[in-house]
Amino acid sequence: MTPTQRTLLVIAVFVTLIVGSFIWFIVTWDPSKEEPVTRLPAPPIAENLA
Repeated sequence: MTPTQRTLLVIAVFVTLIVGSFIWFIVTWDPSKEEPVTRLPAPPIAENLA
């Protein structure tokens, strides 16, 4: 195996692991077990700055 082929193999394995872990995360996601993520309200805008 040439160094170029080894590099491409390592890249392919890495991408496969990343995509596989993302798919596993989506498949096993249970929204009932997680806290909802909410945004903080925006601060009020001062109407009279003068």
